[in-house]
Amino acid sequence: MKELFSEIRGAVFATLVLAIVCCGLYPLVVFVISQALFHDKANGSLIVDSDGTVRGSKLLAQGFTADKYFHPRPSAAGTGYDATSSGGSNLGPTSQKLNDLIKDRVDAYRKENGLNGDESVPADAVTASGSGLDPHISMRNVELQTARVVKARGLSEEKVRELIQQYTEARDLGVLGDPGVNVLRLNLALDQVGTQP
Repeated sequence: MKELFSEIRGAVFATLVLAIVCCGLYPLVVFVISQALFHDKANGSLIVDSDGTVRGSKLLAQGFTADKYFHPRPSAAGTGYDATSSGGSNLGPTSQKLNDLIKDRVDAYRKENGLNGDESVPADAVTASGSGLDPHISMRNVELQTARVVKARGLSEEKVRELIQQYTEARDLGVLGDPGVNVLRLNLALDQVGTQP
């Protein structure tokens, strides 16, 4: 009996020590290091206005539909751009629903950007990303939307292209992926230009 209590006491002690180390000390060390070395990323890569208002995250897309904005990729996350329901549509290439959805999106994209019926449309303009929250669009997608944004805002094309260049992100590590534009950051920059005297 004495040995049994000794075993139980050892097991309880080991459980308490591991709980303190794994559930207390380790998370605290990780938190302190992340706040010290990666403060922006550890807090969600938030975009904050000069008055302290949080406008969004550099890592998450938002839905923009007005003509004066560049439009992001379509989203299958929840009811659209819902960070709590991140995910794809799970529709495959043989899905008639997906084919119909893409056809409708292609027609709408051509209409809103003044493209003719045989103009090719970038895939990222009509398909959702795996997360449904990808904040970037391709350079071709930006190019096709530029005329609409210029016209809606009454800005010079040169000024809009300058902002596009400023918010274009290069390939990861110089070789992975393609250059793209963060739509939220670009649209917020366009709003800033629009509010300047």
